[in-house]
Amino acid sequence: MERFAFIIHPIDVRKDLSRKFPVAQHLPEPLLAALLRQMSPQPVAHLTGIRSATGVEAEGWFIACPLSPHQLLNLPPEQVYAKLLLCCEHAERLGAKIIGLGALTSVAGDGGITLAQRTKLAVTTGNSYTVATAVEGAIKGAELMGTPFDSAHVAIVGASGSIGHTSALLLAPHAAKITLVGRDTERLKPVAREVTERGGKSVQVTSSVEEGLRDADVIVTVTSAADAIILPQHLKRGAVVCDVARPRDVSVRVAKERNDVLVIEGGCVQIPGSFTATKTDKKGVDRPGELFSFGFPPGTAYACMSETMMLALEGRYESFTLGKTVSVAQVEETWRLAKKHGFELAGFRSFEEAVTAETIAAVRLAAGRKLG
Repeated sequence: MERFAFIIHPIDVRKDLSRKFPVAQHLPEPLLAALLRQMSPQPVAHLTGIRSATGVEAEGWFIACPLSPHQLLNLPPEQVYAKLLLCCEHAERLGAKIIGLGALTSVAGDGGITLAQRTKLAVTTGNSYTVATAVEGAIKGAELMGTPFDSAHVAIVGASGSIGHTSALLLAPHAAKITLVGRDTERLKPVAREVTERGGKSVQVTSSVEEGLRDADVIVTVTSAADAIILPQHLKRGAVVCDVARPRDVSVRVAKERNDVLVIEGGCVQIPGSFTATKTDKKGVDRPGELFSFGFPPGTAYACMSETMMLALEGRYESFTLGKTVSVAQVEETWRLAKKHGFELAGFRSFEEAVTAETIAAVRLAAGRKLG
């Protein structure tokens, strides 16, 4: 039996804490943040039923890191590393040999490099397979909306980051136009040169989300922003948005106000076997009959979690995706491992709801697109 662990953290602090401590819904944000910092990491779920197409099996644990998105991005790195190392200690005691960094734990500090140097565990951010599923999702989403990709204007928001950068390189040969969006245009310029060298036909950069998305047909967004940055007025009619970021880059207002755009969450993956997450106590002991939910349908998980699982199934206990870059070769390797072990894109989700054929038809109708 192969073993792994995966670090998660609160996304909506009030909502997440209120599940365990109902009084939290009445407390002010600064107090909630202070309480989080006093809490210790602990196992919260046991992951079982993961079985490769090759017959190899794996189990793992979610380890909760009690830091908010803002804390992960703004606290001194050493304070964040201290919490993450405690997560690693829990994982080691449970027998894990590799640990994945979920959501903003993967971008805090130096993206896992220091953590890998300080723990005996192999470490991965999961960003390589996240890129793979983002690319697959963007292309499939355009197809569902009837948008020919070879004539599409594709925008990458967060293009100077590891996931955005490599997504742009992989999508460049297939799109008519690429717009790279980021806070610092100077950091985007070398990315633009690489995209052009990879076959990008028309490449431009901008620091304005509004400007970059105004005419975009397909958008891949993957920033490390703590709050939503894509608003209803930013999107053209009929646009497809693949939101890979956690917390989400796309405001919930888009779901409420724009029925003529398709928003999909990148990285929803079908796990081979009969994947189940069971709640545990502080020592990682199962609480039978109590399932742990992270917002995905049964048997599915985020791409970053899936990368950690497939590396465990492969017995590849080495740090795989670290730092602020993801290579095309790493993405292609996760595609190979996914095929070998039986991981595949599992349809789409949008704001915690399944994207059905009826959903697609309704969006196409609202966008003035022909059905079929």
